[in-house]
Formats: sequence, structure tokens, C-alpha cells
Amino acid sequence: MAHALTLLLESPVLVAVVLITGIGGTFQYGFHISVLTSPSVYIKELVNRTCVQRYGHSLEPWELSLIWSFTVSTYSIGGLLGALGAGHLAAVYGRKRCLVFNNLLAICGAVLILLSKTAQSLEMIMAARLLYGINAGVALTVHTMYVLECTPKSLRAMVGVTVAGFVSFGKFSGQVLGISEVMGTDDRWPFLLGFSGFIGFLQLATLPFLPESPRFLLLNRGDRLASEKALRRLLGPGVDVCSEVEEMQAEKAALQSVRNHSVKELLLSASVRWQLLTIIVTFTTLQLCGINAVYLYSTDVFRAAGIPTHNLRYVSLGTGLCEVSTTIACGMVIESTGKRVLLIRGYLGMAASLLVLTITLYLQERVSWMPYCSMVLIFIYIFFFSSGPAGVTAPLPGELFTQSFKSAAFVVACTLNWVGLFFVGMVFPIIVEHLDYFCFLIFFFFCLVSGGFVWYAVPETRNRSVLEISAAFQNMHNKTKPAPEEKHDALPLSHTHTGQATKL
Repeated sequence: MAHALTLLLESPVLVAVVLITGIGGTFQYGFHISVLTSPSVYIKELVNRTCVQRYGHSLEPWELSLIWSFTVSTYSIGGLLGALGAGHLAAVYGRKRCLVFNNLLAICGAVLILLSKTAQSLEMIMAARLLYGINAGVALTVHTMYVLECTPKSLRAMVGVTVAGFVSFGKFSGQVLGISEVMGTDDRWPFLLGFSGFIGFLQLATLPFLPESPRFLLLNRGDRLASEKALRRLLGPGVDVCSEVEEMQAEKAALQSVRNHSVKELLLSASVRWQLLTIIVTFTTLQLCGINAVYLYSTDVFRAAGIPTHNLRYVSLGTGLCEVSTTIACGMVIESTGKRVLLIRGYLGMAASLLVLTITLYLQERVSWMPYCSMVLIFIYIFFFSSGPAGVTAPLPGELFTQSFKSAAFVVACTLNWVGLFFVGMVFPIIVEHLDYFCFLIFFFFCLVSGGFVWYAVPETRNRSVLEISAAFQNMHNKTKPAPEEKHDALPLSHTHTGQATKL
């Protein structure tokens, strides 16, 4: 761990890549998950006031709740659209250029938000949320691709955790800026929601000075000289980059006989069935484990746990700080612990926390100090989430699949992520209304099943390349032989000795 951190700090340009791409990448995704909690009251008042002025109709509570849920979930619709187009845009325009232009969406969304209150327009807020979603959908995919492709194999696991780290930092920043002492007031909430425009401008002004992905330059553009130049800038002038370039060159030669597979072919392929199931289970559980429900509606969750109203905002800040610190710790231990262990421990720990939390919520009216037990359990739950699924899940599509299946795997993973987020945003308020605290049992089920799946169906991936991971899956589930055409896909890569050589 210390050696990897030292190597990273010896490459200041690579550190800049991690920070600049992160702050304008997955930071935006996390920020918009938590930022609506604080100004929700003021936006609902704006919606009701607008309906009275336009139509002379004051909204019923259920009508207002439905409009609000759709406003929240519009972000997920935009995210799905962005994720579906991100792979093609990154392949055509390059990783860096795609991220640069993506910031224009965040800036346009911020302008709409800043004008929405003056214009008394809910439609402008929804349009801004849609643009923010497209921006985050593109950033989630391209940020992950770009930062991992700029990183040498020895640092890839640690740097991969920063993708989730910036999500957590974005959530925490949304909570801090949303308190009433900062921007969480009736006068300043447009500036709070428009903060993403500033972040987008910051990346727009700095990212052009960083190099393009060396892997993209060589494998997609065929420009070896540009790839070597980018590697030297990233790793430092005194570092020998010949071995990295030769590995990519061998991979390029092998990939000339292998075509990229479509999503349909990925879904029907028997050779990667268990890798696909792993992606489906982990990305579905990432949304249906309950973590985003806590951030989207954290005030309601903690009020149900019995926390006094005047302490709610500080408890919410504590949850964000807990996730940030635990995610950082996960990045420090991931090389020595392994991703399989972190996933199993995280899922089963979350399941146990949610089960006991349901019991404490049931007893909170009978025992005076029980609400504080509920609060502690929520923090324990966030600890287990951040120490496993949060940091491990996002890079999985690029680490479990060979090059020919990788693009399709990212499409499947990102689609599941955004559909799950939309489902949580629309359905969770209804679930809470009808099930009360028993809603946590639904999340308990998903966490328990996912922990069992990883335990019995996913091999350890630490210090293994993509091809070694594929072989481990086949050895664990060796019930059918791969089809001839699927063998053909794997054989050329085996001659490179590294393939995609992502060591977990």
C-alpha cells in the first residue's frame, strides 16, 4: 500500500489526472444525489406557487409528491441517456475531449437553475436536472475509462477506488453546501444547485492541459509516438515507458483479429456468463442496497429513526463524512485484502446492519434510547458499504472482461445503474409510506443475496490479469466448454501475456 502510494506521488501529472478528472467526473454524480435534500422544501413551495399563479390550483400533497419524485428522477433519465452514448463518444472523439465537451452540459444546466426561480419555472429545473444527468452519465463511464487507461498496472487498483471516492466526496459536498449556514436557504438554493456549473468550468479550464489516454492513442488511433509522449508526461521523464508501450503494441496486434461484441452477443455468450452475472448482481445491488435512498431522502430516514429535528442536518453531514473516510481507507487496503473479500464483507455487514436496524426501529417507541442505536446502525451500514461495494463495483466491467466484451459490459452496467437509481427515486417514497421501517428488509434481502452470490460464484481477483480472471471463472463454473468462436476471441490475447493486464 505504502509503495503504491509512493509511486503515485512520484508522478505529479498522473495525480493531476486523478484529481481533475475526478472533480469534474464522478464528483458531479455524487453531488446531485445528495444536494436536493436541503432545498427540497423551497423547490416544492416554488412548484405549488407556480401552479397557483398559472392555473389557480393549489396542489394536493400526493400531487406535489408525485411531481417532486419525477423531478428527482429526471436526473436518472438523463444519466441513462448519457451512459448509453458515452462509449461511442469516447471512441470517436477521445476520452479527454469527450470529458472537456461534457462540461458544457453542466454549465448550461447551471444557467437554467440560476434563472428558474426568477422565471418561476419548474420546467427549467427539470431541464437542468436532465442536463446534469446526461453530464453525469457520460462522466461516470468516460472518467473511469480515462483515469484507468492513464494508470500503470501497479497503481490501477488504488486509482480505481478514486472513482468511488469522488462519488462519496460529491455526496458530502452536497450536504455541506446545503446546510442553512452556507447555501441551503430560500434565497441561495439556486446557487447551491448551480454549483455544478462552476465545477464544470473548472474542469473545462484545466483538463485540456493534460495528456490524452495513451491506450486510446495507440489502440484506437494507432499513434505510437503520441502514446509514448503521453506516457512520459504521465509517469515522468525519467521513467522507462518502453515496456508499457510494447505491451499495448502486442495487444493491438492481437486485437486486429478480434472484433468487439454487441450487448446482445454479450448476453448470449456462454464464455462470459458468470462475469455478466457478477456485473448484473453487483450493479443492481449498488442501487437497491438502500444507500441512495438514504441520501435522496436522508431527512425522512433519520426522522423515522427518532433523531430530533434540530440535529438532522448534522447527522446527515456525519454520514457523508463517514463514507468519504471509509472509501479512502478502502483504497489503502484494497491491494492487500482483495476485492472478493471486500465485497463479501461489505454485503453481509450491510445485511446484518439493516436487519438489526429494523428491530431497533420497531422498539424505538418502547425504549427511550433506542433511536440512537438506530443512528449508530446507519453509520455502521454506511461503513460496510463504503469499505466494499462502493469502491469495488465501479471499475468491475473493465476488469472482468476481455477487450472484445468490454464496451458491451460498460453499457449493461451503466444501464443497470441508472435504471436502478430512477427506480429508487420514484418508488422509495411510496415504499416508506406503506411499509414504514420495514422497508429496510427489502434492502436486507438484496444485500444478503449479493453476499452469498459473491461468496459462491466469484473467484478472488487480486493480482490477476483479465485473462487470468476469465480462466478462474471457467475453472469455478466448468460445466460447459466455450464455443469455438469464443475460444477464438481469447486465443490472440493470450499471446500478449498481459492482454488488458489489469491487476486487481
